[in-house]
Amino acid sequence: MARKFTGGTLVIASHNAGKVREIHDLLAPFGADAISAGDLHLAEPVEDGDSFTANARIKALAAAKAANLPALADDSGLCVHALNNEPGVYSARWAGENKDFTVAMRRIEDALNVKSAQNRSAHFVCALCLAWPDGHTECFEGQVFGAMTWPPRGDRGFGYDPTFVPDGHDITFAEMAPEQKHRMSHRAAAFNLLVAACFKGD
Repeated sequence: MARKFTGGTLVIASHNAGKVREIHDLLAPFGADAISAGDLHLAEPVEDGDSFTANARIKALAAAKAANLPALADDSGLCVHALNNEPGVYSARWAGENKDFTVAMRRIEDALNVKSAQNRSAHFVCALCLAWPDGHTECFEGQVFGAMTWPPRGDRGFGYDPTFVPDGHDITFAEMAPEQKHRMSHRAAAFNLLVAACFKGD
């Protein structure tokens, strides 16, 4: 049985303001007093895992041990099918040192054009890891499928959201109201699993 989060302060192990905002909104109904790793001035660990879950575990454990508090980490990325699921775990790195996702989105478009790829299908993956200072972890993964589109559309969301249209919709994540995205995103899918296992009573 999964270990339960029993309330109190929870560190969101991220320095990404957009990601912190989304996780904070998702946590709001569960009584967690969320604070970000950035607000605590915690160092960012080296993410050298070979999967989203491995990287989420690295970040969650580093924050939990540094702050001596439970910590929740997210590792997420975009997998473009015609590019052999790249950028994948390197999604943030494609944006460069300045985290400029305009550059990253252009790189994907250029790579697809070079391959003359007609297949624009893709999916987002989110791995969430809840860690405690004693080293215990609980990990969950969610996905959402859709297709890439250009030019980028919308000014909501973050990262690759302006170029991703989820299946069954005709607008990008960046054009959606936050509440709509929260109901269907890869992060929401992983979060629902996390909540069912670690936040709700038996």
